[in-house]
Amino acid sequence: MGYDSWASSLALASKSERSKEAALLNEYFARSHNGKLIVRFDDTNPNKEKAEFEESITEDLRLLGIHGDVVTHTSDHFQTIYEYALKMINKGLAYADDTPHETMKEERMNGIASQRRDQSVEENLQRFELMRQGTEEGLTWCLRAKMSVDNPNKAMRDPVIFRCNLTPHHRTGTLWKIYPTYDFCCPIVDSIEGVTHALRSMEYRDRNPQYEWFFPALELRPVAIKDFSRMNFVYTLLSKRKLQWFVDSGIVGGWDDPRFPTVRGIRRRGMTIDALRQYVLMQGASQKNMLLEWDKIWALNKKIIDPVAPRHTALLKKELVPVTVVGGPDVPFTKDQPRHKKNPELGMKQTVFSSLVFVDQADAASFAHNEEVTLMDWGNAIVQDIVRTGDVVTALTVQLHLEGDVKATKKKITWLGQDPNVHPVEALLVDYDYLITKKKIEENDSIEDILTPVSEFADTAIVDANVGLLAKGAIIQLERRGYYIVDKEAAQSELGLVTLINIPDGKAASTASKHKEDPNATKIKSGKGNSWDKPSAKAKAVHPDAALSLPEPKDTCNMYESKHMYGDVAVGKPKDITSMYETHKYY
Repeated sequence: MGYDSWASSLALASKSERSKEAALLNEYFARSHNGKLIVRFDDTNPNKEKAEFEESITEDLRLLGIHGDVVTHTSDHFQTIYEYALKMINKGLAYADDTPHETMKEERMNGIASQRRDQSVEENLQRFELMRQGTEEGLTWCLRAKMSVDNPNKAMRDPVIFRCNLTPHHRTGTLWKIYPTYDFCCPIVDSIEGVTHALRSMEYRDRNPQYEWFFPALELRPVAIKDFSRMNFVYTLLSKRKLQWFVDSGIVGGWDDPRFPTVRGIRRRGMTIDALRQYVLMQGASQKNMLLEWDKIWALNKKIIDPVAPRHTALLKKELVPVTVVGGPDVPFTKDQPRHKKNPELGMKQTVFSSLVFVDQADAASFAHNEEVTLMDWGNAIVQDIVRTGDVVTALTVQLHLEGDVKATKKKITWLGQDPNVHPVEALLVDYDYLITKKKIEENDSIEDILTPVSEFADTAIVDANVGLLAKGAIIQLERRGYYIVDKEAAQSELGLVTLINIPDGKAASTASKHKEDPNATKIKSGKGNSWDKPSAKAKAVHPDAALSLPEPKDTCNMYESKHMYGDVAVGKPKDITSMYETHKYY
């Protein structure tokens, strides 16, 4: 039972999207105490279990960088659990009951004993056998533990521990016609598999006495319980049933949709595993119910990606403004410039300089005649002429003033030069709102009533040619726009555009609900994601953020003035962070 012999069990129900917190905590405790992590699939309900669900969870764990020392299934122990049920009957601690469901529910609520409670051991064994055989009569019975009739904790009032179910099981087929409940399985399997500490979320607190009751009743080695409160986020659905509704309704493209709180969903949105892991450990195994804003976890993520995100330029294609640069080069040329001014290890990018450049309509519309502005990474320029059609700027002329003080100008402008030998790269800039309009979901809320009318937005943009060479999963910063992750390379997109998904940075504007705003961008139809991609059996184990080329930064938690609750998270020195951006030809 000592910490040095810690064995932590991670029990996973099918498609559970709330398990990532438990997974990270279990792994942390097991590793920090030199223990063992047991990953167990709770496959006790054949109606809900499918092989693809387990494959999905396995993939999520791989993305989290979690590898169990042992992977088991509750169904591995069905025979043993059945024998323990017989033991309970023979000890007079369980009885078969055919009380109708509603009547049983009413009796438990009111502390009334079932008429079947005092049956003989022989009668209970006979009826349990009928259940095991799945006979017509057996289907009307269930098995209940004889704990209490009127315990103030209603979870202790003779709970059901076995039910009949004729649905074939995805692992055991038709071998079993009866299946144990989750509450009966957990203490048995935890004990026999060698678990020393069971992390149980606060929703199970009323059932903890039930969990502990089974150990002396079945003469099993007891397992220590550690309670923790699950993290709930505003505007976020965690119920797998409600998330399934979004998938089935076609509102999202799959379980990897960037609006989903699934591992693959938030990864696709640009969340790093380092940020997720450190945020969970910052919260720790708290027993306080928490409804959290998204700002802090995204701000933590920003602190991780900012030092290693190359800087690039994007201009909205709509009403793009051509600018004649007086004093610009007669012949366009390219110049190597750092991808990140504060991180030379990221290498160089090529920037086109020309006497014809383009700027955003919003920037051009803000200019005044004779105003001095700064063309970022070039120098100052003075606005000489503004051509308008109505309120829309259609052309500009500026005079280069490179001797001007860039610190003195109020406006620092992104721009893109033109070169006949450089093919422009078009991109789709995608942003999202929450799927629902209500911060906290109540049990009786109808999804249709709180559904965000428009939750996906897209703008077409022109980006510097270097972006066209980035691989899927690369994280960048579009200057003055924010952080983005490459969701699709041009060749992978149906539209032939590089698809960039906006990564929230933790600021109020990026984490606030947008549904009350009048969006200028066009809503786009969600593409169908491949929700259940199978991980390659031969895939080499790599760091879960390896595809992003992100090092583990130092002191990522000090911005919140809080210490690590369970020891310092190991961090490493950045290395090989430019490999994903190495290129030999830009244009």
